[in-house]
Amino acid sequence: MHVHRLGRTRTASLALVLVVALSGWGGLSASDWKDVFGGQGLGGWVSMHEARFQPAEGGVQLAGGVGWLRSDREYGDFEFECEVRPRVERYDSGLIFRAGLEGKPWPTEYWLVNLRRDMWGTLVKGTKRVALSTAEGPDIEDETPWTRLKLTVKGAKAALELSGKLAWEFDGIDRARGYVGIQAEERAFDFRKVRIREL
Repeated sequence: MHVHRLGRTRTASLALVLVVALSGWGGLSASDWKDVFGGQGLGGWVSMHEARFQPAEGGVQLAGGVGWLRSDREYGDFEFECEVRPRVERYDSGLIFRAGLEGKPWPTEYWLVNLRRDMWGTLVKGTKRVALSTAEGPDIEDETPWTRLKLTVKGAKAALELSGKLAWEFDGIDRARGYVGIQAEERAFDFRKVRIREL
């Protein structure tokens, strides 16, 4: 009788382990996301060169300068999400990823999701446009709309979604790891709801 109850306990334990394992199969839970700013300083991220970033409600504000704001460590495979809104005409910024530290004002080696008005969402390597986005940058208004950005990078593949719509998929990312960051090109931007998770 004692052995029978022990068997049931073991069976229940194995079932629990299986349920937990299956619940994580195929993706990460929300608890794996790291909120980067959330109004609490710069979240350990580092402002490089002459870039001027400052905490803002629920995120960070790019006030000006030239350089970039980089993550506190390197990432390999990851998902990055944020909402972005330009604040001035002729705006220009971008999301940097798989970047090194060498180079000024921006890294010598990096990939860039461009946030210039006429290249909104386009993937750039150096001076070459490697994955085009057909999305249009927003008009500057009293209440300029936010754009939801989701970048997924896994191995040599990357994909970008803008406000829930696939902008592009690309296979050919040539760096295995690097820093993630926000590019500064003298033009003011707001970034909020910024979060990242490793895959």
